[in-house]
Amino acid sequence: MKSRIALSVLFVLMAATAFAADTAATQSDAQKSFTTMKSLAGEWEGPVTAPEMPEMSGGKMHLSMRVTSRGNVLVHEFQEAGTPLDATKYDHPVTMLYLDGEQLTLIHYCDAGNRPRMTGKMSPDGKTVEFELKDISGSTEEHMHHSVFTIIDANHHTEDWTFMMKDKPIHAHFDLKRVQ
Repeated sequence: MKSRIALSVLFVLMAATAFAADTAATQSDAQKSFTTMKSLAGEWEGPVTAPEMPEMSGGKMHLSMRVTSRGNVLVHEFQEAGTPLDATKYDHPVTMLYLDGEQLTLIHYCDAGNRPRMTGKMSPDGKTVEFELKDISGSTEEHMHHSVFTIIDANHHTEDWTFMMKDKPIHAHFDLKRVQ
């Protein structure tokens, strides 16, 4: 009797493993990119470096990333570390990442009052997802233009964001370590 139960459990496990492998093999590039981005869910902190604006460099940022809407959206929220969550007093941009058909899409709800939409692609090594500007709702004079997420390991990633001030790019590099 025990051997029949063990054999049944073994078959169920083999079927589940085959199904999971088949599902992973059939994921589109956009789905693989989104799965990679969702692996970043958690709380992160680290310094920011902005070469074109040295007064912004050296500050410590806090990043909260959470998966919501039954796994369909990744919410990305930045704020200066150690500040209360008060969007009326502090910078607090919110970015939403999701699949739009077969395209990984990012909408950045910017403190500049606009909403740049970007589309992303993962590098062949699976460690970097780069987003290019597709369009903007609101003013285009100052806007977030480009972003790159690079995964170092499960507890360390970097983000590079390019903000356009008229025709001048401002680069910000965030070196983030998982705190939860």
